[in-house]
Order: sequence, then C-alpha cells, then structure tokens
Amino acid sequence: MKKTLILSSALALAAMAPAAMAANADGSAGYIRAEIGQSDVDVDTGVGSASESDTSATFGGGYWFNPNFAVEGHVGTLYNEYLGNDQELDLVSFGAGVAAKKNFGPAHTGFFIGGRVGITRLTAQVREDNFDVIDDEHSTKAYFGVSAGYDFNRNFGVSLNFDRRQADFRGVDVDVDTIALGGEYRF
Repeated sequence: MKKTLILSSALALAAMAPAAMAANADGSAGYIRAEIGQSDVDVDTGVGSASESDTSATFGGGYWFNPNFAVEGHVGTLYNEYLGNDQELDLVSFGAGVAAKKNFGPAHTGFFIGGRVGITRLTAQVREDNFDVIDDEHSTKAYFGVSAGYDFNRNFGVSLNFDRRQADFRGVDVDVDTIALGGEYRF
C-alpha cells in the first residue's frame, strides 16, 4: 500500500510537469525549493528518551495552481551521525503533499504566511563510508509545517519554515522538528 501511494504521488507530479514549464499571469507556476536548517530529533524507546540536533537540508518542487495552492514533493536529510567503524546513521525524508500561501503585497509579492501538509516516508539507515547500506527501517506518516517569508517578485522568495515529521521504527517513536531557511524559484 505504501509503495502504491508513493508511486501514485510521483506519477501525478510527473503528469503535471509539462504544465509547470510556463508561469502564467494568474500566479500558476512550477517551482523548486531548497531549505537548510536545524533538526531536533526526539527518540522515545518506551524505556527512555533522548534528543539531539543536526543540520538538515531538503530539496523539493511542485506546481502552484494559483498564488494560494500548490502540490509539492521533497527529499532531504534530517540527521546524520558518525557511529564509528566507518559507519553512519542517516535519517532521510521523502514526501508529497499540498501547500497553501497568502501574500500581503501587490501582485503576489511581499510578506506571506503559509502552511503545508502531506505524507512523508522517513528512512533511518546505517551505511558504511563507501555508501553501502547495512540496515534500514522505514516509516510512513503525515507531516505538517508552517512558514513566513517574503516574495521579492513573481519568481523568487525566501521563507523561514517549521516542519514536524514523525516515525515509528519497531516501537521506537521518533519526532523530528525542523526550522529551516528556504529559497524558492518559480518558473
């Protein structure tokens, strides 16, 4: 079921790609986004809990149907830790969802607030330095986020974003809160 959902989302985004190539006066446009920030990862094993922070980086894109509503997808790394013996632990996010935004300036520019919600697949994987994956676990759950930012013109804006992602890896609950600075280019 999870693979079907992810495949369906990817096919829907691919089907919209030709329409995303032309920005229109009505505010519809394709876009790409990059975000870099800090993730706070809380782990609860049922016996105890721990929290750590790390740098996060996500990349995404989608299509604004109008200035206020979009579909989007993202992929990124939320956490990385060196475990020793040439092994690393990575927490990777892959997701698809919808976004909404309200601009307070003329012609879809100026300050804005926004939100997003969707489904994300978090993968915790242990890999060796030569990128061989030794072990991995997946969890698919809903995510949500809010943002505030400034659109300099119809094509470019920056934002401060907060996102919440959760996972359950064999009874271990993981909550990831990310605060990131993002840049979005619309075409």
